[in-house]
Amino acid sequence: MNIQKIGAFALSLLLLTGCQTKQGTGTIAGGAAGAVVGGIIGNIIGKDSKATAIGAAIGTAVGAGAGNIIGKRMDKVAAEAAAQVQNATVEEVTDANGLKAVKVTFDTGILFASNKATLNDKSKTELAKFSKVLVAHPDVYVDVYGHTDSTGNDGINIPLSNNRAQAVVTFLKSCGVNAGQFKYVVGKGSEEPVADNATSAGRQANRRVEVYLYAGQEMIDSAYAESVQ
Repeated sequence: MNIQKIGAFALSLLLLTGCQTKQGTGTIAGGAAGAVVGGIIGNIIGKDSKATAIGAAIGTAVGAGAGNIIGKRMDKVAAEAAAQVQNATVEEVTDANGLKAVKVTFDTGILFASNKATLNDKSKTELAKFSKVLVAHPDVYVDVYGHTDSTGNDGINIPLSNNRAQAVVTFLKSCGVNAGQFKYVVGKGSEEPVADNATSAGRQANRRVEVYLYAGQEMIDSAYAESVQ
């Protein structure tokens, strides 16, 4: 997705930064407004309900003070993810509650062979590094979305994308990541392309696994307690 192409209305509400780990606020607005605006931005960026669902496992309106604290903690998570994983794109995004979150996109050309959902050795090495971030931050929740290109039909692509997402989760759990951190694991098939499926390069870009990291309830409770001290 091209964040720079978001309309002026969206930009007036929120500036999303890609591949950056700047210190800053982790909330758009305090209280219920943060959750509402987060949902609006999610729909604009994601063009469907998926982006809005990121962070929906919490469904909590968070004030500006706690949001700032969460933002700094997620900055650290983003920096650690970028340092650990070389073959993925790390971006800062915003969840459904208006809080800073982290998106890690793994290219399935690296993760999987064509039409397969079995992790190769190189993929396991990369994911083992990534698991260290999740183990170090047990108060972070994780959503995993698998995607395919448009080759084939939904009967093939949806199960394949789901199996790829599940394979990533299964391996991360084997590396010691708490199963309770995983909230949504979904195969999206080919319905959310990020590039032109008419080209080989575009299809390669569309075959991907996206992992979203966002504040879990424990982090939110801790940030709230710190903000009222």
